[in-house]
Amino acid sequence: MKPLSGKSALVTGAAKRIGRAIALALAEQGANVAITYRNSAPEAEQTVRDLAARGGKAFALRCDLEDPQAIEATVAKVVEGLGGLDILVNNAGMFESIALEDISVEHWDRIFATNTRAPFLVARAALPHLRASQGRIVNIGSLGGLHPWPTHGHYCTSKAALHMLSETMAKAWAPEVSVNCVAPGMIVQGEIEEAYEHFARKTPMQRNGTAEDVAAGVLFFATAPTFITGQLLTVDGGLGLS
Repeated sequence: MKPLSGKSALVTGAAKRIGRAIALALAEQGANVAITYRNSAPEAEQTVRDLAARGGKAFALRCDLEDPQAIEATVAKVVEGLGGLDILVNNAGMFESIALEDISVEHWDRIFATNTRAPFLVARAALPHLRASQGRIVNIGSLGGLHPWPTHGHYCTSKAALHMLSETMAKAWAPEVSVNCVAPGMIVQGEIEEAYEHFARKTPMQRNGTAEDVAAGVLFFATAPTFITGQLLTVDGGLGLS
């Protein structure tokens, strides 16, 4: 019996990269999984096929996470399609590199709309269903939310806000719902460049992370005792210690 057999999960932004790895890891453990995507329809279709091959129910929905009404409608469709909701993973995010003084209002608002506001809106829409199932929320933060990166000021600030939002959710929505956050460090997904090798050398574990490493962190919170809540788990090989 797999630990997530009979459970239903929603992973936002899961057509590819880290989100895809998270969705597949949940499906491997028996969960039925719905994913959202925005501009990656072919990749989403392939991910759904790969999810279904693991034996559970799977489907993808296009959702603009900057649109509150679209979020409400998408969560309703997920709950209808899966027959409920046990696990929400707020994975969708935006990464951008801009000198601090060059960040425009539009840059700032777009990053916060995706990285901070959307997880709140998705979680709020899912809350009644998660309360009914004694469910779990896992937000995907970032090492950048713990360390100031000079050319990623708006990104770092949005992720720091998401870390605090995770703690606030955990306190506000207990005891029915547990809420935790996974903060990836340098995650490499096929790209091998000198910059990445530099980070690997700085990392105590002497390598960069993979999407599967992040998925393992999410799986821990998805299967751990619900008494574990309000926690931030860095998945960085110790990079944040340097």
